[in-house]
Amino acid sequence: MNMLQGLRDLQGGIANCRLCAARFAQTATGHEPRPVLWLDAASAPRILIAGQAPGARVQASGLPFSDPSGDRLRGWLGLNTAQFYDRSRIAIAPMAFCFPGYDAKGSDLPPPPICARTWRSDLMSHLGDVPLTLLIGGYAMKWHLESKEGVTQTVLGWKSHAPVVFPLPHPSWRNTAWLKKNPWFEADLLPVLRARVQEVLT
Repeated sequence: MNMLQGLRDLQGGIANCRLCAARFAQTATGHEPRPVLWLDAASAPRILIAGQAPGARVQASGLPFSDPSGDRLRGWLGLNTAQFYDRSRIAIAPMAFCFPGYDAKGSDLPPPPICARTWRSDLMSHLGDVPLTLLIGGYAMKWHLESKEGVTQTVLGWKSHAPVVFPLPHPSWRNTAWLKKNPWFEADLLPVLRARVQEVLT
């Protein structure tokens, strides 16, 4: 089996995954699995966006980052909507492919670990060497970097991973206070990131 067919088969397996159906049925939303993986199996991506898990809006739309977090992320990267959703150049693969649901307080539940255990190593192997990987949030950082540090410390150390990997905080508007407390992120990291994004997409 060639790599292209292998990735297509893997993509199909992820799209049809129902491992967490019982888990999701017990959440406050009682939703069905809807895996969201954004890539073109016939193309080698220039950028991999490794997020956390789809939110409720993405669960409804089936389109990754189709929410205010996506607006902020596109601003960080200096990309318009058409550029961001060009599957031939950008792959979006969260640590868990489905919306995990809400806890009793109305907050997003964490990505179920079974998703990464089942799919992630094979997916990364099939994607091969991607010129630029963006690790968004602690779950992606822990898996890809085997990091035991918190998000702030990992993002502070971004220069040790650049220009191939950039660890980023989640672009959720809930992190607005974090951005205000850490002005170096927008002043120092983002200009380098935007330049690297343009470099790999050119």
